Amino acid sequence: MSKIVLLSVNAKYIHSSLAVWVLAAAIATYSKKTHDVQILETTIHKTNEEIAQSIAKHSPEAIGISTYIWNAEKLPEIIARIKQQLPKARIILGGPEAEYNAPYWLSCGADFVLSGEGEQSLPALLDEIAEKNNKLKISPQDRGTDAFLPIDPYTKEYFEALDNRLAYIETSRGCPFSCAFCLSADKRLHYFPLEIVKEQLIKLSQSGIRTIKLVDRTFNSNTQRAYELYEYILGLSTECCFHFEVAADLFDERTITLLQTATPGRIQLEAGLQSFHEPAIKAASRKTDLNLAKENIHKLLKNGNIHIHIDLIAGLPYETLDDFKNSFDKAYLLKTHTLQLGFLKLLHGSKLRNQANALGIKYSRTPPYEIISSAWLSQDEMKILKQTENALKHTANKARFLTTLEYVFLATKIRPFELFYLIGSKAPNHGTDLAVYATQLYEICSKLEGVDTDKLHDYMLFDWMGMVKGKNMPEKIKTTANQRGSIIGIAEEQLGRRIRRDEAVMLLSGKGIYVDSKSRDPVTGLYKVLFAH
Repeated sequence: MSKIVLLSVNAKYIHSSLAVWVLAAAIATYSKKTHDVQILETTIHKTNEEIAQSIAKHSPEAIGISTYIWNAEKLPEIIARIKQQLPKARIILGGPEAEYNAPYWLSCGADFVLSGEGEQSLPALLDEIAEKNNKLKISPQDRGTDAFLPIDPYTKEYFEALDNRLAYIETSRGCPFSCAFCLSADKRLHYFPLEIVKEQLIKLSQSGIRTIKLVDRTFNSNTQRAYELYEYILGLSTECCFHFEVAADLFDERTITLLQTATPGRIQLEAGLQSFHEPAIKAASRKTDLNLAKENIHKLLKNGNIHIHIDLIAGLPYETLDDFKNSFDKAYLLKTHTLQLGFLKLLHGSKLRNQANALGIKYSRTPPYEIISSAWLSQDEMKILKQTENALKHTANKARFLTTLEYVFLATKIRPFELFYLIGSKAPNHGTDLAVYATQLYEICSKLEGVDTDKLHDYMLFDWMGMVKGKNMPEKIKTTANQRGSIIGIAEEQLGRRIRRDEAVMLLSGKGIYVDSKSRDPVTGLYKVLFAH
């Protein structure tokens, strides 16, 4: 019996790896020989030596490693250390980083690089290694769309190892679209049988997991199929939250109507818009009806029961800074819960990486291969975008200071991009204490023409109560303790229970507010703030 270690080096502890568990199940299913498989999930925050030692203690004959942009920088040294400690062990790499850059990884010490789906090729390779066969002839096997049956990775051992982390499931593989920045472009799309998908969904939903992320590249590419699965998920007896990557323009009215009935917090939708600048959309080979996408997003937001996340990509060809500002403003004014400002990454195997020189795009040659500059965006302009992203990430995208931001927009008529850039340039947040950051935000906004500082103070105080239940209130937005006792009395009478002193406060306007610390919005995560009457 050969000993095998399957290694996943995740970006964060909260993340889990679906790939290693699928491959372990595939080895058990397809291998002709018996293999003792150990799964090791760790994070990039562990030292390379710690990771190598954790592998070495199992004395494996082969190590399979999943490669991605978030772990690619660590892996060459990890491979070197494994080779030192286990010179006879065979190292097998798979995943997007290895698949599209095989010569590099072989030069780093990998013995094999597998391309494509590994469910059958990895078991076959391990059988050959166990046979001590030095003339290996292993190639990816195409199982075809009709015959594709997914492996069930959700074993007892899987759930024991998950430990309240995010769980992942795929109900389809491949993508119908050809986006030039994506590795899933032109990969044939095949759907897993609905009966199997439903069995796996109910198994996950009854396991106590809090969040299940579906990794399908475009979950709603088949409208009827997506509707059936949404309907099934909405009917489950579970507290789980289900996260989907979708194309916002592909929703039909029937599906939108169904989703509007979802229990608040049950559904999260992530829609990649990428840009509102048509030349950039065309250069990225993106196919999106932006007007329909906006219309559908408005409908999905209407009932306040679904968390909506949209993406923009900075650095696409033909989009200047001014063009991107327009894209940003249009996206922000959709008022989704999250607007992720991402930066173009020139991934191995993507069309845009192959076109980068011709397009004048400069990018980092180390992971994650992020754009540095282009013919349309200078390095200084990229810095502006980074500062804007920093402010967005630490305010609106964390549901922080939402009413404050809305007030400032209305009072000043400032464009969304310009306000976030102003905040990001004057108060960069790299682990800043929240109370300090709130004070910085107050100082910045109080100097803007049209802002009434008393109103700004009250909006920030209102936000603070909803964000952190009034704890550790910044000096800048504190009010006197006068009349707090009467507000507490009203709050306790209305809530029917005692509350902490910092859960009630008097605004400068003379109105009292208090927070219901037991009532939290399942969509935004904010605590409910009420006026004392």
